[in-house]
Amino acid sequence: MPKIVFTDLAIKTLKAIGERTDYWDERTPAFGIRVGKDRKTFIAKLNNRRIKIGNYPDLSLSEARRKALALKSDKTSGIAKPIKFSEALEKFYEIHVSRLKPRTQFRLKYGLNKHLKPKLGKKILSAIVPGDITEITDGLIKTPSEALHTFSYARIFFRWCVPRYIPHSPTEGLKPPSRYIPRKRVLTDNEIRTVWQSAERIGYPFGDILRLLLLTGQRWGEIASLRWPLINQKNRTITLPDTKNGTEHTFPFGPLSATILTNIRRLNSTDLLFPGRDDQSPWNGSGKAKWLLKDTCKIDDWMILDLRRTFATKLAELGAPPHIIERLLNHKLGSLQTAGVITAVAAVYNRHLYIDEMREVVIGWEKRLREIIGRSRLKRAA
Repeated sequence: MPKIVFTDLAIKTLKAIGERTDYWDERTPAFGIRVGKDRKTFIAKLNNRRIKIGNYPDLSLSEARRKALALKSDKTSGIAKPIKFSEALEKFYEIHVSRLKPRTQFRLKYGLNKHLKPKLGKKILSAIVPGDITEITDGLIKTPSEALHTFSYARIFFRWCVPRYIPHSPTEGLKPPSRYIPRKRVLTDNEIRTVWQSAERIGYPFGDILRLLLLTGQRWGEIASLRWPLINQKNRTITLPDTKNGTEHTFPFGPLSATILTNIRRLNSTDLLFPGRDDQSPWNGSGKAKWLLKDTCKIDDWMILDLRRTFATKLAELGAPPHIIERLLNHKLGSLQTAGVITAVAAVYNRHLYIDEMREVVIGWEKRLREIIGRSRLKRAA
């Protein structure tokens, strides 16, 4: 086992003696490089095992040395034996993520499985360095929102791993890859008409969900996971027991929404309005469905979330009071002093306050929406 002082120049000139040769660094214990006919691979010796760190020159000497020292730190600190990223990720899902809300579980798993697991899955967790994270997020820079979410999910995961598996998170000291900029996209009347007509053509389930989003202003997940027992057909109200902000939310719906709900076929196997493949989980094909919708719904740069913003903006244009719009959207209320506005304390005791005022606003919006989508559709939807 030849030993040399590792420098970039020395590594460039190394050649294999025979089929392959392992060279070891005189300055960093248990740190070496395996030289073959076609490639050079940094390695570290740990518990009588030789662990691959990365290939040279894709991985620089300085970064490979840091990874080797991180592995040694784990061995001497007694934190845990080396564990692969994919193994730690499964433990993270089992112990931590399983206790979160289904919607949060889905987002975390989707982001980590899509962007981090393919590139880091086989790596030793303690050998992962900040450069590994930035390489992934930099590759997503053309989609800033996705880069930001991926960074956030990585930070949550690695913080959970400290000190369970590693002494420090590789995300420590890293700045987010992009700054979150709230969208301001509001659909025009012509665009609303296009979305509505496209939704009518595509039908159940995606089309019906889109129309209900336009009519009620609720969040995608809350409409897509709607259940029949939550709907009071007589009073025309829907009560969501568990919402994003952790509160129960009751809101009224009008005749157009009632027509859509009436035409949805009830299934004996589930109380979901829009069940997925197993009838026990909500339908979740919005991404693919929206992509298929592009041929008939020719609108530039729009997202499903824009329907909620459009709903709020149109209500404001109709003169709806801000606090009524906030209640319909189920935003948390602050301690407002304006006459007639519910305070945060009162909100705890008055879950169903302003139902009549909200209903008046919803009816006004449905009337306006009928004008937008065209009088020819008024009779059919009535």
